[in-house]
Amino acid sequence: MAKAKSGHNTVATVEALVRPVVEGMGLSLWDVRFEKEGPDWFLRIYIDKPGGLDIVTCEEATRAINPVIDEADPIDQSYYMEVGSPGLGRRLTREEHYAALAGQKIAARLIRPDEQGRRELEGILQGCEGGIVTLETPAGPVQFARTAASFVKLCDDEDLF
Repeated sequence: MAKAKSGHNTVATVEALVRPVVEGMGLSLWDVRFEKEGPDWFLRIYIDKPGGLDIVTCEEATRAINPVIDEADPIDQSYYMEVGSPGLGRRLTREEHYAALAGQKIAARLIRPDEQGRRELEGILQGCEGGIVTLETPAGPVQFARTAASFVKLCDDEDLF
């Protein structure tokens, strides 16, 4: 298999490699990220299952994923691999995340202020259609393009900006 040369290609390659392993364990693959922090690179594989994860499940998934990644060797540089839960403040990065979390409270930070001058939004996620996210807020429905947000994440009542 050819080595992945960019961050996006690396993520797509790793996702294709690990999705069957993760799903074969009865888990779902939430996200894959290849991120640089300081001088180090991190391959982060976020998994989930109904009812949440425990450390034993994360360890089992790591042991199952490691040989697949090692054999394919899709990453040129050295990196640290982490397998874990996306957590309570999980970021919504894919279309399926919006469908899965409809009805939940989310927070979003826009790259630029909207027409009302807002950059930070929160409300109940109604859905995402055609790349447009709809939130129900106390002031009424708010819509924004997914691409206009620097992040969108699940939050609870105390998890505000």
